[in-house]
Amino acid sequence: MEDKTSVIREEFKKRIESVKSSEEIEQLRVEYLGKKGHVQGLMGQLKAVPNEEKKAFGQAVNQLKQEIEKLLHETHEKIEKEEEQKLIDSAEDYDVTLPMDLDKGSYHPITVIQREVEEIFRTMGFTIEDFSEIVDDYNCFEALNIPKHHPARDMQDTYYLSSGQLLKTHTSAAQNSIMKKYGAPLRAIFPGRCFRNESTDACHENTFFQMEGIMIDEDISISNLIYFMKTMLSEVFGQDVNVRLRPGFFPFVEPGFELDIQCLICGGDGCPSCKNSGWLELCPCGMIHPNVLKYGGIDAEKYTGFAFGLGLTRLAMMKYGIKDIRVLNSGNLKSLSQFIGK
Repeated sequence: MEDKTSVIREEFKKRIESVKSSEEIEQLRVEYLGKKGHVQGLMGQLKAVPNEEKKAFGQAVNQLKQEIEKLLHETHEKIEKEEEQKLIDSAEDYDVTLPMDLDKGSYHPITVIQREVEEIFRTMGFTIEDFSEIVDDYNCFEALNIPKHHPARDMQDTYYLSSGQLLKTHTSAAQNSIMKKYGAPLRAIFPGRCFRNESTDACHENTFFQMEGIMIDEDISISNLIYFMKTMLSEVFGQDVNVRLRPGFFPFVEPGFELDIQCLICGGDGCPSCKNSGWLELCPCGMIHPNVLKYGGIDAEKYTGFAFGLGLTRLAMMKYGIKDIRVLNSGNLKSLSQFIGK
């Protein structure tokens, strides 16, 4: 049995001498240390070894495993250093005085639409804020009237981190901080990337972009919400667009609504992008719940306000006729190159 470990050891040493890349290192690791690898195969033969030899054989296999792991690690470090040096050498050879083709660059469509919407709201007196992608439970849920064990948390499909924090599931996570920063009256928007652990399809992604907006002042009503949203959409699309407002439940607004836009890809006839309904859910919105105002340090007896969560990703799909949301995160330069010069 010891001869078998020696054969595998010598074979491995010869194989690893010819390895030239990190990919080859990984292939060797799987071949020798994987669940179906040579070392595991030896352990499977342990039951056939006489009792008095089992201990020695087991020690020999463990020693072989440790030697292979050590050689893999050392070789991997050596290859990484060589690859790093190649990058340094290639950078040193690059001539920074060479002319460049400025026509090849392009903005991502979401960047284009975000900047356009920001400018529209800026002209209407809104400030533009930024907020972290990693937040705590309080800002993402508690401060939005979503206590622990609230069923609305199940709708979020949250990515929790080992630190106890989480990746923000909606831009609403910034509301409490913005309210405490400015107080009332207040007009602010805060775009950002959001994350939800859900399956992807033509109209759903686990990483997407939203823009939260809030307006707080005396005597704010639903009519103010509708006005600002319709104004923004007509500016973005350069035409009047059909929208509908239907009841929706969100713990941080009361009453709450879903603002849908008639699908501009199919003209309302129905397609995969709008789930064949003719309408695309674009903007959960509503009047800010009094509890949320109180958590933000604002007098709910004096002030009212509205909030909306505009889907920038879906807005970009409608603006540019992108039929599959997955294209936006694909990194496909052929698909994105059409935005050169935007």
